[in-house]
Amino acid sequence: MTRFTLAASSLALTTVLGGAVLAQEAATIAFLMPDQASTRYEQHDFPGFKAALEELCPDCTVIYQNANADVSLQQQQFNSVIAQGAKIVVLDPVDSAAAAGLVQMAQSQGVKVIAYDRPIPDVPADYYVSFDNKGIGQAIAQSLVDHMKAEGIEAGAGVLQINGSPTDAAAGLIRDGIDAALDASEYKTLAEYDTPDWAPPKAQEFTAGQINRFGADIKGIVAANDGTAGGAIAALKAAGVDPLPPVTGNDATIAALQLIIAGDQYNTISKPSEIVARAAAEVAVAFLKGETPEAKTTLYDTPSELFVPAVVTRENIKAEIFDKGIQTPEEICTADYAEACRELGILE
Repeated sequence: MTRFTLAASSLALTTVLGGAVLAQEAATIAFLMPDQASTRYEQHDFPGFKAALEELCPDCTVIYQNANADVSLQQQQFNSVIAQGAKIVVLDPVDSAAAAGLVQMAQSQGVKVIAYDRPIPDVPADYYVSFDNKGIGQAIAQSLVDHMKAEGIEAGAGVLQINGSPTDAAAGLIRDGIDAALDASEYKTLAEYDTPDWAPPKAQEFTAGQINRFGADIKGIVAANDGTAGGAIAALKAAGVDPLPPVTGNDATIAALQLIIAGDQYNTISKPSEIVARAAAEVAVAFLKGETPEAKTTLYDTPSELFVPAVVTRENIKAEIFDKGIQTPEEICTADYAEACRELGILE
């Protein structure tokens, strides 16, 4: 009788626990991105996250929203997804400081927050997944410095530094990496600019002003992402600068890859967002199962995983982008770029 009772109790407990696990696996997860200035969120991050979650948790529901660089809108979206029952929020904050309050509010209600791409320095999130942003800044700037030296540009020559949004902690890390490379170089920074909301028109406006100010003394431009790089290149072309000084970037957007192939942009960073998106999905599912995701490192007192990206230039774009299947020649090598693609061996 005792054995039967224990067995029945075990069966009942298993049924209850099994139901709890199923309920967790069928949970709602929110994926909140910061802006539309970069095309990556719609083209890579969300599709990558959704695909990974469909594989790892097919019964989960995903809510995706983009705040379009509006802090208040992101706060509304955050409150909305919690009201809709989200158990995990993957948050790429518009404003890293303002996001601290969102983390505190969510955690007080038992909701886990995974900081994504941009860290939240003031309050530890439950986990942080990103590429190594300081490493990105240092890599693109060092690549530029090495190129300028190889081209025989004299010591003391000037560069412009175009940073990302002042409200984005990841932009601050990228800036720190750029500073480390430039400060250790033999070149001087002519002017530096924090680009509101990463907006390319703002970067273009800044660059145009510096062209009027410094002219041919601008021997290189360190831009923190491909959008700001595109703005800088547009300003250079509008001013009739020829040849263009080397301009860095970051994100490996389609437009930037075409500019590199054409010789207008010097470098970018290949960081397939799907890698980080999948990692975020894996962390989210681990939380749903009641597990503690392994911390590969710690940043801002937050358990983290930071991926190391690759610098892409015209010399290695075929190997890094096309041979690895990150982009296809059909998508990048449109009519305006077909000849240059053939020159690089991307097209036959």
